[in-house]
Amino acid sequence: MKRRNFLSSGVAAGAAAGVAAAGFPAPAITQERHEFTMVTTWPTGFPGLGTGAERLANRLETMSEGRIRINFFGAGELVPPFESFDAVTSDTADMMHATPYYWQGNHPATNFMTAAPFGLTVVEHNAWMRYGGGQELWDELYDGFGLKAWNAGNTTAQMGGWFPNELQGLDDLQGMNFRTAGLGGEAWRRLGMNVQTLPGGEIFQAMQAGTLDAAEWVGPWNDLALGLHRIHKHYYYPSLIEPSAALEFTVNKAKWQALPNDLQLMFQATAEAENDIVASEFYFQNKQALDTLIANHEVQLHQFPDEIIEALARACAEVVAEVAEHDDISRRVVDSLATFREDAIEWTASAEQAFGIARQLDIPYPAR
Repeated sequence: MKRRNFLSSGVAAGAAAGVAAAGFPAPAITQERHEFTMVTTWPTGFPGLGTGAERLANRLETMSEGRIRINFFGAGELVPPFESFDAVTSDTADMMHATPYYWQGNHPATNFMTAAPFGLTVVEHNAWMRYGGGQELWDELYDGFGLKAWNAGNTTAQMGGWFPNELQGLDDLQGMNFRTAGLGGEAWRRLGMNVQTLPGGEIFQAMQAGTLDAAEWVGPWNDLALGLHRIHKHYYYPSLIEPSAALEFTVNKAKWQALPNDLQLMFQATAEAENDIVASEFYFQNKQALDTLIANHEVQLHQFPDEIIEALARACAEVVAEVAEHDDISRRVVDSLATFREDAIEWTASAEQAFGIARQLDIPYPAR
């Protein structure tokens, strides 16, 4: 078990002394401190996910000038990674950094706060959450568990997974033991796969032992860090089930509401900042990691066959429709997302997608 306080009492005391010596009052340092225990579903120090969680906690302590203190635990240090949600709802912990679709057993609508399979890109997801009604629906959903959450990172478009052999069509998927997560896992199951959801830290060992035939984790940066290329060399895209994948910073709502208004706002501000930082980091690192995988590790990059793409897209649409039938809030979440998705398809096609196609023209840039 590890515990890390990001802002030591010595630093806080030093800061207070400096303020006092300058002749200014030091209300931020002398006011009551609020201590939180934070758990994550990511191994400590894991690129992008674990480091993003630690950076968020560090910034929150620093912004509050020590009024917020966080005891930080990586995956498995206080509770197992997939018990983070229960830890916060049961007061074993006060906050978590995770991804909402891990909690689909608590409520299926949590899936859409991470990613809608065959749904939204990272820019579209953020727009839906912030302006399309997604955050309000998430607030309503988590109210039932006594939680308050914000997106706090995004892995951007993920990859489709690692496979032992080149895929020709649907027949090659039958009976394959495949690691993935969320509603997308159910879509893959309908194509004939045996789907398992494992924490990231357990995937390599399961592939090495042969209990997994294939696996999907995140993308090149994280997959390289896990060493998945050491097991299989056939790497597939695109990930229809996770065109983006948002993370969450979630806190016990009653404890958050008991804070002064300025500290409440700091929780939101640090989450929103980290949401953008992590997405930018993944976007930059993924290309560098993919180049390394191909050039240094003999990884073969493939696009899924059309037969698989079409079948998986239809399965995703079916699964989303079934979640809408679960209860009233699930229906409203799906209706909201589907309505936004229609607009996003039209605007993205006219704007970013159209530019992306034009940018592939064989024109030297800058002109020489």
